[in-house]
Amino acid sequence: MSSPLISARGLCKSYGDLEVLRNIDVDINRGDVISIIGPSGCGKSTFTRCLNFLDPPTSGEVWFDGKKVDGDPKSLQALRRKMGMVFQSFNLFSNMTIVENAMLGPVNLLGMGRQEAYDLSMDLLETVGLGHKPLAYPDELSGGQKQRAAIARTLAMGPEAIIFDEPTSALDPTMVGEVLGVMMALAEKGTTMLIVTHEMNFAKNVSNRVFYMDEKGIYEDGSPEQIFGDPVRPRTRDFIFHVKTFSYEIRPGSFDFYEMLGQAGAFLRRQLFDDARIQRVFHVLDEAVNHSVLEAGDGVRTLLGLRYTERTDELEVSFTDVSGSAAYPYEGMDELARRVIDGYTKSVDASAGSLVIQM
Repeated sequence: MSSPLISARGLCKSYGDLEVLRNIDVDINRGDVISIIGPSGCGKSTFTRCLNFLDPPTSGEVWFDGKKVDGDPKSLQALRRKMGMVFQSFNLFSNMTIVENAMLGPVNLLGMGRQEAYDLSMDLLETVGLGHKPLAYPDELSGGQKQRAAIARTLAMGPEAIIFDEPTSALDPTMVGEVLGVMMALAEKGTTMLIVTHEMNFAKNVSNRVFYMDEKGIYEDGSPEQIFGDPVRPRTRDFIFHVKTFSYEIRPGSFDFYEMLGQAGAFLRRQLFDDARIQRVFHVLDEAVNHSVLEAGDGVRTLLGLRYTERTDELEVSFTDVSGSAAYPYEGMDELARRVIDGYTKSVDASAGSLVIQM
Protein backbone atom coordinates (compact mmCIF):
# COMPACT_ATOMS: atom_id res chain seq x y z
CA MET A 1 0.00 0.00 0.00
CA SER A 2 1.37 3.44 -0.90
CA SER A 3 2.28 5.87 1.86
CA PRO A 4 -0.17 8.67 2.78
CA LEU A 5 0.09 11.93 0.88
CA ILE A 6 -0.62 13.97 4.03
CA SER A 7 -0.23 12.91 7.66
CA ALA A 8 -0.76 14.69 10.96
CA ARG A 9 0.70 13.39 14.21
CA GLY A 10 -0.20 14.87 17.58
CA LEU A 11 -1.43 18.04 15.88
CA CYS A 12 -2.43 20.72 18.41
CA LYS A 13 -3.44 24.34 18.02
CA SER A 14 -4.08 26.92 20.72
CA TYR A 15 -4.57 30.66 20.75
CA GLY A 16 -3.28 31.69 24.15
CA ASP A 17 -5.38 29.78 26.67
CA LEU A 18 -7.95 28.78 24.03
CA GLU A 19 -7.31 25.23 22.85
CA VAL A 20 -8.85 24.60 19.41
CA LEU A 21 -7.26 21.33 18.25
CA ARG A 22 -5.87 18.54 20.41
CA ASN A 23 -3.66 15.60 19.39
CA ILE A 24 -5.02 14.92 15.90
CA ASP A 25 -3.56 11.82 14.24
CA VAL A 26 -4.76 11.21 10.69
CA ASP A 27 -3.58 9.99 7.28
CA ILE A 28 -4.89 11.30 3.95
CA ASN A 29 -4.22 9.16 0.91
CA ARG A 30 -3.74 10.14 -2.72
CA GLY A 31 -7.08 10.44 -4.44
CA ASP A 32 -9.03 10.87 -1.20
CA VAL A 33 -11.92 13.30 -1.38
CA ILE A 34 -12.62 14.16 2.23
CA SER A 35 -15.50 16.35 3.35
CA ILE A 36 -14.95 17.97 6.75
CA ILE A 37 -18.18 18.72 8.57
CA GLY A 38 -19.18 19.75 12.07
CA PRO A 39 -20.72 22.57 14.10
CA SER A 40 -19.50 26.14 13.73
CA GLY A 41 -16.40 26.87 15.78
CA CYS A 42 -15.25 23.25 16.08
CA GLY A 43 -11.90 23.87 14.34
CA LYS A 44 -12.58 22.72 10.76
CA SER A 45 -10.90 25.68 9.05
CA THR A 46 -8.14 25.83 11.66
CA PHE A 47 -7.31 22.18 10.97
CA THR A 48 -6.94 22.72 7.22
CA ARG A 49 -4.89 25.89 7.71
CA CYS A 50 -2.55 24.01 10.05
CA LEU A 51 -1.99 21.34 7.41
CA ASN A 52 -0.44 23.87 5.00
CA PHE A 53 1.03 26.06 7.77
CA LEU A 54 -1.01 29.13 6.89
CA ASP A 55 -1.69 28.88 10.63
CA PRO A 56 1.27 26.96 12.11
CA PRO A 57 0.38 24.25 14.65
CA THR A 58 1.24 24.90 18.28
CA SER A 59 2.72 21.41 18.47
CA GLY A 60 2.73 18.14 16.57
CA GLU A 61 3.90 17.23 13.08
CA VAL A 62 2.60 17.50 9.53
CA TRP A 63 4.05 15.30 6.79
CA PHE A 64 3.51 15.79 3.07
CA ASP A 65 4.56 13.17 0.54
CA GLY A 66 6.90 11.56 3.05
CA LYS A 67 8.62 14.78 4.12
CA LYS A 68 8.12 16.55 7.43
CA VAL A 69 6.86 20.12 7.06
CA ASP A 70 8.67 22.77 9.07
CA GLY A 71 8.62 26.55 9.31
CA ASP A 72 11.47 27.15 6.89
CA PRO A 73 10.28 29.66 4.23
CA LYS A 74 11.64 27.63 1.31
CA SER A 75 10.03 24.47 2.65
CA LEU A 76 6.69 26.23 3.09
CA GLN A 77 6.84 27.71 -0.40
CA ALA A 78 7.42 24.25 -1.83
CA LEU A 79 4.55 22.85 0.26
CA ARG A 80 2.08 25.48 -0.94
CA ARG A 81 2.93 24.79 -4.56
CA LYS A 82 1.81 21.22 -3.98
CA MET A 83 -1.10 21.90 -1.59
CA GLY A 84 -3.42 24.46 -3.15
CA MET A 85 -6.10 26.29 -1.21
CA VAL A 86 -9.40 27.81 -2.30
CA PHE A 87 -10.90 30.25 0.20
CA GLN A 88 -14.50 31.33 0.70
CA SER A 89 -13.56 34.95 -0.10
CA PHE A 90 -12.03 34.29 -3.60
CA ASN A 91 -8.89 36.44 -2.99
CA LEU A 92 -8.57 37.42 -6.66
CA PHE A 93 -6.49 40.46 -7.58
CA SER A 94 -9.05 43.07 -8.61
CA ASN A 95 -6.62 44.95 -10.90
CA MET A 96 -5.96 41.88 -13.06
CA THR A 97 -8.14 40.00 -15.51
CA ILE A 98 -9.03 36.47 -14.51
CA VAL A 99 -6.58 34.99 -17.00
CA GLU A 100 -3.85 37.18 -15.52
CA ASN A 101 -4.87 36.00 -12.04
CA ALA A 102 -4.46 32.40 -13.17
CA MET A 103 -1.11 33.10 -14.89
CA LEU A 104 0.46 34.85 -11.91
CA GLY A 105 1.51 31.77 -9.92
CA PRO A 106 2.94 29.72 -12.81
CA VAL A 107 4.98 32.69 -14.08
CA ASN A 108 6.25 34.06 -10.74
CA LEU A 109 6.56 30.86 -8.70
CA LEU A 110 7.09 28.08 -11.23
CA GLY A 111 9.17 30.06 -13.72
CA MET A 112 6.85 29.21 -16.58
CA GLY A 113 6.98 31.31 -19.75
CA ARG A 114 4.12 33.74 -20.25
CA GLN A 115 2.81 32.08 -23.40
CA GLU A 116 2.83 28.65 -21.78
CA ALA A 117 1.16 30.06 -18.68
CA TYR A 118 -1.43 31.81 -20.84
CA ASP A 119 -2.25 28.63 -22.76
CA LEU A 120 -2.51 26.64 -19.53
CA SER A 121 -4.72 29.28 -17.88
CA MET A 122 -7.04 29.46 -20.87
CA ASP A 123 -7.44 25.67 -20.81
CA LEU A 124 -8.26 25.77 -17.12
CA LEU A 125 -10.74 28.63 -17.51
CA GLU A 126 -12.43 26.53 -20.16
CA THR A 127 -12.50 23.61 -17.73
CA VAL A 128 -14.33 25.66 -15.09
CA GLY A 129 -16.74 27.17 -17.62
CA LEU A 130 -15.12 30.59 -17.95
CA GLY A 131 -13.39 30.22 -21.31
CA HIS A 132 -15.55 33.02 -22.68
CA LYS A 133 -14.47 35.54 -20.00
CA PRO A 134 -10.65 35.53 -19.85
CA LEU A 135 -10.38 39.34 -20.05
CA ALA A 136 -13.07 40.05 -17.46
CA TYR A 137 -12.04 41.63 -14.18
CA PRO A 138 -13.22 40.09 -10.88
CA ASP A 139 -15.67 42.96 -10.24
CA GLU A 140 -17.42 42.07 -13.51
CA LEU A 141 -18.13 38.50 -12.39
CA SER A 142 -20.83 36.92 -10.24
CA GLY A 143 -19.86 35.27 -6.98
CA GLY A 144 -20.00 31.82 -8.52
CA GLN A 145 -17.83 32.92 -11.44
CA LYS A 146 -15.28 34.45 -9.06
CA GLN A 147 -15.02 31.19 -7.13
CA ARG A 148 -14.60 29.19 -10.33
CA ALA A 149 -11.86 31.62 -11.39
CA ALA A 150 -10.19 31.06 -8.01
CA ILE A 151 -10.32 27.30 -8.59
CA ALA A 152 -8.72 27.73 -12.03
CA ARG A 153 -5.98 29.86 -10.46
CA THR A 154 -5.29 27.11 -7.90
CA LEU A 155 -5.24 24.40 -10.57
CA ALA A 156 -2.71 26.39 -12.61
CA MET A 157 -0.08 25.58 -9.98
CA GLY A 158 -0.52 21.85 -10.61
CA PRO A 159 -1.14 20.97 -6.95
CA GLU A 160 -1.12 17.40 -5.68
CA ALA A 161 -3.88 18.24 -3.20
CA ILE A 162 -6.41 21.04 -2.88
CA ILE A 163 -8.03 22.35 0.29
CA PHE A 164 -11.41 24.04 -0.10
CA ASP A 165 -12.34 26.15 2.92
CA GLU A 166 -16.13 26.54 2.74
CA PRO A 167 -15.96 27.51 -0.95
CA THR A 168 -19.70 28.13 -1.27
CA SER A 169 -20.47 29.87 2.03
CA ALA A 170 -20.15 33.39 0.56
CA LEU A 171 -22.28 32.61 -2.49
CA ASP A 172 -25.88 33.30 -3.30
CA PRO A 173 -27.77 29.95 -3.18
CA THR A 174 -28.42 30.15 -6.92
CA MET A 175 -24.65 30.13 -7.58
CA VAL A 176 -23.68 27.25 -5.31
CA GLY A 177 -24.44 24.54 -7.85
CA GLU A 178 -22.03 25.82 -10.49
CA VAL A 179 -19.09 25.73 -8.08
CA LEU A 180 -20.00 22.32 -6.68
CA GLY A 181 -20.24 21.03 -10.24
CA VAL A 182 -16.61 22.01 -10.90
CA MET A 183 -15.50 20.35 -7.67
CA MET A 184 -17.44 17.20 -8.56
CA ALA A 185 -15.59 17.03 -11.88
CA LEU A 186 -12.24 17.37 -10.07
CA ALA A 187 -13.19 14.51 -7.74
CA GLU A 188 -14.05 12.30 -10.71
CA LYS A 189 -10.54 12.94 -12.09
CA GLY A 190 -8.98 11.66 -8.86
CA THR A 191 -7.86 14.99 -7.43
CA THR A 192 -6.99 14.76 -3.75
CA MET A 193 -9.28 17.20 -1.96
CA LEU A 194 -10.15 18.25 1.57
CA ILE A 195 -13.41 20.18 1.62
CA VAL A 196 -14.70 22.12 4.62
CA THR A 197 -18.40 22.34 3.83
CA HIS A 198 -21.92 22.75 5.16
CA GLU A 199 -23.37 21.26 1.95
CA MET A 200 -24.35 17.85 3.33
CA ASN A 201 -25.78 16.40 0.11
CA PHE A 202 -22.63 17.38 -1.77
CA ALA A 203 -20.44 15.84 0.94
CA LYS A 204 -22.49 12.66 0.77
CA ASN A 205 -22.23 12.36 -3.00
CA VAL A 206 -18.68 13.50 -3.74
CA SER A 207 -16.59 12.12 -0.86
CA ASN A 208 -15.01 8.77 -0.21
CA ARG A 209 -14.35 9.82 3.43
CA VAL A 210 -16.04 12.22 5.83
CA PHE A 211 -14.47 13.77 8.93
CA TYR A 212 -16.94 14.89 11.58
CA MET A 213 -15.08 17.34 13.82
CA ASP A 214 -16.01 17.96 17.43
CA GLU A 215 -14.35 17.94 20.86
CA LYS A 216 -11.20 19.58 19.40
CA GLY A 217 -10.44 16.90 16.88
CA ILE A 218 -11.68 14.43 14.29
CA TYR A 219 -14.47 12.93 16.35
CA GLU A 220 -15.51 10.38 13.72
CA ASP A 221 -13.90 9.35 10.42
CA GLY A 222 -15.86 7.14 8.07
CA SER A 223 -17.41 6.61 4.68
CA PRO A 224 -20.31 8.83 3.59
CA GLU A 225 -22.62 5.82 3.89
CA GLN A 226 -21.64 5.34 7.52
CA ILE A 227 -21.46 8.96 8.62
CA PHE A 228 -24.73 10.03 6.98
CA GLY A 229 -26.59 6.75 7.30
CA ASP A 230 -25.51 5.14 10.56
CA PRO A 231 -23.00 7.27 12.52
CA VAL A 232 -21.42 5.44 15.42
CA ARG A 233 -20.71 8.18 17.95
CA PRO A 234 -23.42 10.20 19.76
CA ARG A 235 -22.35 13.73 18.79
CA THR A 236 -22.14 12.70 15.16
CA ARG A 237 -25.64 11.25 15.33
CA ASP A 238 -27.00 14.42 16.91
CA PHE A 239 -25.41 16.58 14.21
CA ILE A 240 -26.41 14.41 11.24
CA PHE A 241 -29.96 13.81 12.42
CA HIS A 242 -30.40 17.44 13.51
CA VAL A 243 -31.11 16.64 17.14
CA LYS A 244 -32.13 19.49 19.45
CA THR A 245 -32.29 19.05 23.21
CA PHE A 246 -33.82 20.72 26.27
CA SER A 247 -33.38 19.90 29.94
CA TYR A 248 -35.00 21.07 33.15
CA GLU A 249 -34.12 19.96 36.68
CA ILE A 250 -37.10 19.16 38.90
CA ARG A 251 -36.63 19.58 42.64
CA PRO A 252 -39.88 18.56 44.38
CA GLY A 253 -39.41 20.93 47.30
CA SER A 254 -39.26 24.05 45.11
CA PHE A 255 -40.81 22.84 41.86
CA ASP A 256 -42.81 25.26 39.70
CA PHE A 257 -44.81 23.17 37.22
CA TYR A 258 -45.89 26.15 35.11
CA GLU A 259 -42.35 27.48 34.82
CA MET A 260 -41.31 24.06 33.49
CA LEU A 261 -44.16 24.08 30.95
CA GLY A 262 -43.26 27.61 29.85
CA GLN A 263 -39.64 26.72 29.16
CA ALA A 264 -40.53 23.41 27.50
CA GLY A 265 -43.15 25.16 25.35
CA ALA A 266 -40.64 27.79 24.22
CA PHE A 267 -38.25 25.00 23.15
CA LEU A 268 -41.00 23.20 21.22
CA ARG A 269 -42.08 26.37 19.43
CA ARG A 270 -38.50 26.89 18.26
CA GLN A 271 -38.79 23.46 16.65
CA LEU A 272 -41.99 24.69 14.92
CA PHE A 273 -44.41 22.53 16.93
CA ASP A 274 -47.99 23.73 16.53
CA ASP A 275 -50.20 24.46 19.56
CA ALA A 276 -52.10 21.16 19.33
CA ARG A 277 -48.90 19.12 19.40
CA ILE A 278 -47.49 21.17 22.28
CA GLN A 279 -50.67 20.53 24.28
CA ARG A 280 -50.25 16.77 23.75
CA VAL A 281 -46.75 17.02 25.15
CA PHE A 282 -48.04 19.04 28.10
CA HIS A 283 -50.64 16.34 28.89
CA VAL A 284 -47.90 13.72 28.96
CA LEU A 285 -45.68 15.92 31.15
CA ASP A 286 -48.57 16.50 33.55
CA GLU A 287 -49.26 12.80 34.07
CA ALA A 288 -45.61 11.74 34.13
CA VAL A 289 -44.52 14.46 36.56
CA ASN A 290 -47.40 13.99 38.98
CA HIS A 291 -47.43 10.20 38.96
CA SER A 292 -43.82 9.28 38.29
CA VAL A 293 -41.61 12.11 39.49
CA LEU A 294 -43.17 13.88 42.42
CA GLU A 295 -44.03 10.51 43.99
CA ALA A 296 -40.28 9.79 44.14
CA GLY A 297 -40.19 11.93 47.27
CA ASP A 298 -38.60 15.07 48.61
CA GLY A 299 -34.94 15.61 47.93
CA VAL A 300 -34.88 13.48 44.78
CA ARG A 301 -33.58 15.54 41.87
CA THR A 302 -34.97 14.57 38.48
CA LEU A 303 -33.89 15.79 35.06
CA LEU A 304 -36.59 16.28 32.44
CA GLY A 305 -35.15 15.91 28.96
CA LEU A 306 -36.73 16.72 25.60
CA ARG A 307 -34.86 15.42 22.56
CA TYR A 308 -36.23 16.36 19.13
CA THR A 309 -34.89 14.63 16.01
CA GLU A 310 -35.62 16.84 13.01
CA ARG A 311 -34.97 14.17 10.38
CA THR A 312 -37.63 11.81 11.77
CA ASP A 313 -39.81 14.50 13.40
CA GLU A 314 -39.82 12.51 16.64
CA LEU A 315 -39.75 13.76 20.21
CA GLU A 316 -38.36 11.79 23.13
CA VAL A 317 -39.41 12.78 26.63
CA SER A 318 -37.26 11.42 29.42
CA PHE A 319 -37.14 11.66 33.18
CA THR A 320 -33.80 10.63 34.63
CA ASP A 321 -32.97 10.29 38.28
CA VAL A 322 -29.84 12.31 39.07
CA SER A 323 -29.52 11.22 42.70
CA GLY A 324 -29.42 7.46 42.17
CA SER A 325 -32.34 6.48 44.40
CA ALA A 326 -35.61 6.88 42.49
CA ALA A 327 -37.69 4.40 40.54
CA TYR A 328 -40.54 5.60 38.36
CA PRO A 329 -43.66 3.49 38.90
CA TYR A 330 -45.20 3.69 35.43
CA GLU A 331 -46.81 0.28 35.88
CA GLY A 332 -48.13 1.43 39.22
CA MET A 333 -49.91 4.49 37.85
CA ASP A 334 -53.67 4.57 37.89
CA GLU A 335 -55.28 3.38 34.67
CA LEU A 336 -56.37 6.85 33.53
CA ALA A 337 -52.82 8.25 33.79
CA ARG A 338 -51.37 5.36 31.79
CA ARG A 339 -54.09 5.71 29.16
CA VAL A 340 -53.29 9.41 28.75
CA ILE A 341 -49.60 8.71 28.27
CA ASP A 342 -50.20 5.69 26.00
CA GLY A 343 -52.68 7.62 23.90
CA TYR A 344 -50.18 10.32 22.98
CA THR A 345 -47.05 8.23 22.59
CA LYS A 346 -45.43 5.61 20.36
CA SER A 347 -43.67 3.75 23.15
CA VAL A 348 -42.86 3.92 26.82
CA ASP A 349 -39.76 2.47 28.46
CA ALA A 350 -39.89 2.56 32.24
CA SER A 351 -37.03 1.25 34.34
CA ALA A 352 -35.36 2.02 37.63
CA GLY A 353 -34.15 5.60 37.53
CA SER A 354 -35.64 6.54 34.18
CA LEU A 355 -38.80 6.94 32.18
CA VAL A 356 -38.46 7.39 28.39
CA ILE A 357 -41.46 8.29 26.27
CA GLN A 358 -41.37 8.36 22.47
CA MET A 359 -43.84 10.77 20.86
